[in-house]
Formats: sequence, C-alpha cells, structure tokens
Amino acid sequence: MAAMANLLIKDDANPLVEYTLVPVANARPKWRAQVAGVPLDGQITVEQLVNQQLPDGNYRRVLKLEVPVMETLGASGTAAGYVAAPKVAYKIPMTLTLVQNQRAVTADMANALKFLLGLLAGASSTTATGTLNGASAADAVKNSTGPITRFVVYGEDAY
Repeated sequence: MAAMANLLIKDDANPLVEYTLVPVANARPKWRAQVAGVPLDGQITVEQLVNQQLPDGNYRRVLKLEVPVMETLGASGTAAGYVAAPKVAYKIPMTLTLVQNQRAVTADMANALKFLLGLLAGASSTTATGTLNGASAADAVKNSTGPITRFVVYGEDAY
C-alpha cells in the first residue's frame, strides 16, 4: 500500500480558508485536520468506511466527511476576563455511498462522479449556468491523482 498523502480542502469563507488533513490511520484510511487551538474532537475528518467486493461481484465503497461545529460559551468573558474554551456543539456527517458495477470501466466511474460533482456544485434549471465545464471536468476526474477521487473512480488504495 502506498504512503498516504495529506488532503487539502477549502471551506466557504471569504476569503477561502484551506485546511490540511493529515493521515491518522492506514488500516482503514482516515485523515484529520490539525487546526491549532481546536480540540481533537473538533477537527474535520475524512474516513474510508467501506471498500468491499459484494457477493454479486460489484464493489461497495463508502466515504464519510465529518465537520464539527464549535461554540464558545461566555464569548464576551466574565468581569475577571475568563472566556471558556471552545467546545464541539454538534457535528455534521456527510456520507457518500456508491456501488460500482463489476463491468464499469474508468470512464464510466469518472462520468458518474462528474455528474455527482455537477449536482453538488450547483445544478441549475437554466441552460449554461453550471459551474463545471463538461469535458475539462470529466478529464480532471479521470486524470486526477487525488486520493479520494481515485478511490471513487478506480477503487484502488491510492492514498
């Protein structure tokens, strides 16, 4: 198995904030952000939950993104200047489950992933308003060296 690489993701802040997720487990691949001052359970995580061949020969793959939302009680502080440490208020888990037909080839998986990315990137009912350019986005998916994209398209342990 190849060495796991860091993942770089951006949030929706303006300007965008980039987070580096570092590998924390290799047996079942998992990455975690390392934001200074944020407790361990408050870090963003990405985990590969399932990568299995089903009895019918198809492959089931599951990825999970977990985004904790932090809160600070008493943010204005007390008269003595005390401000409580930030704590996790709740977590938002997002899970991607896909079943790859045993006959599916790279182009099939890349095309399906491109459709999904188009939906997630703001599919519209108005012509020519999509945010992903058709051919270039499909090529980017097929030729990606990103570990999560490679997992979804190829199903390989390319972390």
